[in-house]
Amino acid sequence: MQNIVRIKKATFYAYHGVFKQEQNVGGKFEADIDLYTDFSHTIKSDSLTQTVDYERVYNVLSDIAMTQKFYLIETLALRLIEAIFENFEIVSKTNIRVRKNNPPIGGVVDCVEVEVESTREEYIQRIRRKDD
Repeated sequence: MQNIVRIKKATFYAYHGVFKQEQNVGGKFEADIDLYTDFSHTIKSDSLTQTVDYERVYNVLSDIAMTQKFYLIETLALRLIEAIFENFEIVSKTNIRVRKNNPPIGGVVDCVEVEVESTREEYIQRIRRKDD
C-alpha cells in the first residue's frame, strides 16, 4: 500500500540566493512536500511511531532552510530530500517544491519554484556514487 502525507506551504525566512542582498537581507521561502509511505500498520496501533511525524519533518526542513545558506533553491531542495531520507526510514519516495517569493529578476513575479522527486533507491544510489 502506498499512501501520502502532504505538508503544504511550510514557510521559512531564510538567506538563500546568488545576490549578496538575498544572503544578507533574506526573504520568504515556502515548501510543499509529499512523503510516500505505508499507513497499513497504523490500523492496529494507531501510533505516531508507525507513520510520518510531520512535526519532526517540519523541524528538519526548517533547521536546514534557516541555518544553512545556498545560492540555488535547487540545491536547497536536493538537501531537503536528502534530509528526509536520512531521518525518516519509513518514507519510500518524496516530492518537494521549494518557492522563492518575490525573486529579484527585474520584473514582477510572485515566486519561482523548483520541484524535485526522488525515491529512496535513487537517494541510496547517489550516496554510493559520492563514496566512489
